[in-house]
Amino acid sequence: MSAAAASDTIDKRKLFTFLCMVFGMFMAILDIQIVSASLPEIQAGLGASQDDIAWVQTAYLIAEVIMIPLSGYLSRMLSTRWMFTLSAAGFTLMSLMCSTATTINEMIIWRALQGFLGGGMIPTVFASAYTIFPRSKFSIISPMIGLVATLAPTIGPTLGGYLTEFASWHWLFIINVIPGIFVTLAAVTLIDFDEPDFSLFDKFDWVGFAAMAVFLGSLEFVLEEGASDDWFRSEEIVFFTILASVGALLFFWRSFTAEEPVVDLRAFSDKNFAMGSIFSFTMGIGLYGLTYLYPVYLSGIRGYTSLQIGETMFVSGLAMFLAAPLAGRLMTVMDPRVMMGLGFAGFGLGTWMVTGLTHDWDFWELFVPQILRGVSLMICMVPINNIALGMLPPHMIKNASGLFNLTRNLGGAVGLALIGTALTNRQDFHYARLAESLNWTRPVATETLDAMTRAYSSLGSLSETAALKALSGIVTREAFVMSFADVFLVLTGLFILLLFALFFVDKPKAGASGGGGH
Repeated sequence: MSAAAASDTIDKRKLFTFLCMVFGMFMAILDIQIVSASLPEIQAGLGASQDDIAWVQTAYLIAEVIMIPLSGYLSRMLSTRWMFTLSAAGFTLMSLMCSTATTINEMIIWRALQGFLGGGMIPTVFASAYTIFPRSKFSIISPMIGLVATLAPTIGPTLGGYLTEFASWHWLFIINVIPGIFVTLAAVTLIDFDEPDFSLFDKFDWVGFAAMAVFLGSLEFVLEEGASDDWFRSEEIVFFTILASVGALLFFWRSFTAEEPVVDLRAFSDKNFAMGSIFSFTMGIGLYGLTYLYPVYLSGIRGYTSLQIGETMFVSGLAMFLAAPLAGRLMTVMDPRVMMGLGFAGFGLGTWMVTGLTHDWDFWELFVPQILRGVSLMICMVPINNIALGMLPPHMIKNASGLFNLTRNLGGAVGLALIGTALTNRQDFHYARLAESLNWTRPVATETLDAMTRAYSSLGSLSETAALKALSGIVTREAFVMSFADVFLVLTGLFILLLFALFFVDKPKAGASGGGGH
């Protein structure tokens, strides 16, 4: 076999090692959402308050969002082997500790450490994919990481619902232990992609790291808690907004002046990386936004249990899984910009179909939109990854991978914050408009009230009160449904805008960059 042919093949040992790493990344991303459907059970088990239980999710997200951009520097300093091994081992240990928590404070501490340590696995996998394999094989490798990055948060609530229903909330964390041990052992024995550079420890920018932690941690907190605290009417939100702003100024200053910044921002000077990051940010809104919206509708309007919600949401996950080979095949025959256009258009079509939402929509009405969502995510996420990371020089990929993954997480956080606020504001707006239309001078309003009063005639003198309460409930429900339709319409417009943004993406040059090196 010639040297050229050998360099264009996938080393089986590297492939197996990479698959083990992908599995570790799957666990880390899965744990973002796996507790979301089971927070009431965890709250009851730990005797926590409603305000405190939200921190089981928030602590993980804040810690993870700090580690993701830091992972590039640590990976260069420690090497991929030890960075990934420590991340996998720490994530596994913290998962075990979460399962043993007896108080809410213990749970919050273990979840924060779980998120911080596990967050290192995600960008390390992306970086490895684009440095250890030849570019000609990206059509095989990219769908793997694209599938995991989109499938894990989608099925997280489903798996969490099943585990809590048939076992207990402790299994949300115990399930990570055996696979985590396997991934840790595989990492320490098999990964040999690069060598450590311990001289970077002496150059570590502690001021820049502290500024980044304050900036991203405060920003994530504001985005997570802002909607529920009525944003800037809360002194706490104002304080953390100021803290995030000060941290951001100091972080960006250090990023451009430190000898070895903890996060190298030069990757953004590459036009395709910058555009890919914008696309990743927006896809984060769509990915995490719909993972939030569908369950809220199904539980709040349809009265579904977490198990029924999981079964309904599984359609998207299955569509993603089946579309992964198609995405890989399209990469070999189609301009990635066209692929992204198809994905954005499909996602926009899926959200537009839901703008006709009514209170009696069920599994089958959501079936096609969910298929469009799943297939479209895969078709556009794979070329987005390649546009952003696949064209960069190998020495830039580790830092760039952290930045790229950060944009997806921040997109999800921003999206959830804006969606939560929009749902509340639009529901209030529609409730006011509907209430105005219930004018008692209108025959249809009085006839409806009379009919409902007769329906409650068995309550005697309370029949009219019960009818008014039921009528108010209907107005509230319809206002809630109409607010969902508004949000889906905005999401449709957002993905249409992405189609125009494609004109700013340069067509990748054949043979540009790529890995395959040791």
